[in-house]
Amino acid sequence: MPSPSRYGFGISQITLRLMMLLFLFFARAASGLNLTALLSTVPELSQFTSLLASATPLAADLSDRSSLSILAVPNAYLAADDHLSRHHLSPAALADVLRYHVLLQFLSWSDLRALPPSGKLITTLLQTTGRATDNFGSVNLTRDSQSGVISIRSPAPYSPSNATILSLVKTLPYNVTIFAVNSLLIPYGLDLMASETRPMVLNITSALVNGHNFNVAASMLAASGVEQEFEADEGGAGITLFVPVDDAFADLPPSVALQSLPADKKAVVLKFHVLHSYYPLGSLESVVNPFQPTLATEAMGAGSFTLNISRVNGSVAINTGIVQASITQTVFDQNPVAIFGVSKVLLPREIFGKNPTVSTKPLDNAPPPDDDALSPENSPGFDGQPSHLSSPPGFREDVRSHAGGAGGSLNFVVLLCCIGLYFVV
Repeated sequence: MPSPSRYGFGISQITLRLMMLLFLFFARAASGLNLTALLSTVPELSQFTSLLASATPLAADLSDRSSLSILAVPNAYLAADDHLSRHHLSPAALADVLRYHVLLQFLSWSDLRALPPSGKLITTLLQTTGRATDNFGSVNLTRDSQSGVISIRSPAPYSPSNATILSLVKTLPYNVTIFAVNSLLIPYGLDLMASETRPMVLNITSALVNGHNFNVAASMLAASGVEQEFEADEGGAGITLFVPVDDAFADLPPSVALQSLPADKKAVVLKFHVLHSYYPLGSLESVVNPFQPTLATEAMGAGSFTLNISRVNGSVAINTGIVQASITQTVFDQNPVAIFGVSKVLLPREIFGKNPTVSTKPLDNAPPPDDDALSPENSPGFDGQPSHLSSPPGFREDVRSHAGGAGGSLNFVVLLCCIGLYFVV
C-alpha cells in the first residue's frame, strides 16, 4: 500500500525501503572500514577479533587501506593452536604475526579457484614494515587441481607454518574479503622478539634485489647515480616507484636501445618511473586525476613526461602514450615509500617517439593509448598547475581534516538522503 505524504501523493513501501537501503549504504561508506567491528559480527571469530583489537598499531596501519583479504582463524582452531603459547609473543611480535594475516589484495572466491598451478605470491601487511627477510612477508597461495584445497604457505623453502582456507566468511565487494583458515600463520625467519620501534632504513636497490625479479632495474638504478636522489625524496610527501620486472626488459624490441642511451637520458627514463608522492595501492586504484607528473616532469618541465594511471578490469594500468603496463605486485609499501612491480618498461614518448615497433600487450578490454589525449600539450599540468591523485595518507592532512575529502562528499550525500526522506514521508 502506498504511504500518503504531506503533499498528497503516495509512495510505495518498496520505494521507502530502497531509499532507506541507499541511506544505509552511504552512511556505511562515509564511516570507513572498521575491521574489528566487521569481524565482531561473526561469533566463531571472536578470539581472533580480540587479538586484533589488542594489537593497537594495526588500527593505524589499516586506516588508509582498502582492497584487503583477511585470513581469520576460527575459535576452535585457534584454541588448538600452540603457536601463541609456545612463542610467548610480545605485543609487538603479535602485531607482526597478525599483519601476516592481512593480504594487500582483494581476492574473491572465484579468484582463488582460478589460481595457477604454480600458485600466486601475495604481499601481506607485514612485508610493508621492512622487518621481514627477503620476500618472506608474503604468502604463496596454491590450489590443488584434484581436491580444490587452497593452501597458504611462506615462500621460504621448508617453512613449517602453513594453513588451508576453510571457507569464505564475508565480502564487501572490492574492499575487503574475510576467509576462515585452519591455523595461525607464523612468518618464516621473523625475529618475533624484535622491537616494533626499530628504525627502518630503506635501500631501494637492496629492496629490488630482495624482490628476486628486478635484477635489471636494480643494476640500472645502481649504475645511474639517481638512487641517492630517490632516497633523498623519501622525506616530505614521499615517493612511489614503478619498477619493471626482468621479463619486461627482455621483451623490449631491438629498436628500443635503452642501454645505449646517454647517461642523462637514461636517468630521465628512470625518473619517469617515479611519482613524487607516496601512494599505496588503494590510492592508485581510486584515481581522481589520471594524468600524473613524475620526477622526470620536475626535471624536464611541466606538462612533459606524465603518466596516465587508471583502473582497468580490477588492475591498475599505467599508460605512457606508447606503452601500457599493469601493476603485477607490491614490492614494498610503508609510508613514505611504495614500490610496485610493473609488467612493462615505461617508455616516455618524449624520448622514444611514436615508435610503431614498440609492442604492447594491453589488458583485456583496456583502451588503447590515445595519442591526442596523452600528448604533453593536452596533459593536465601543462600550464604549470600540478595534478595529483586522491591525496595520499599523510599528504595535506590539514586540508583533509577540515574539508573532509571523500568522506565529506559522502556525508553530504547522506544529508541529502535524509532531507529527501523527510519531505517524502
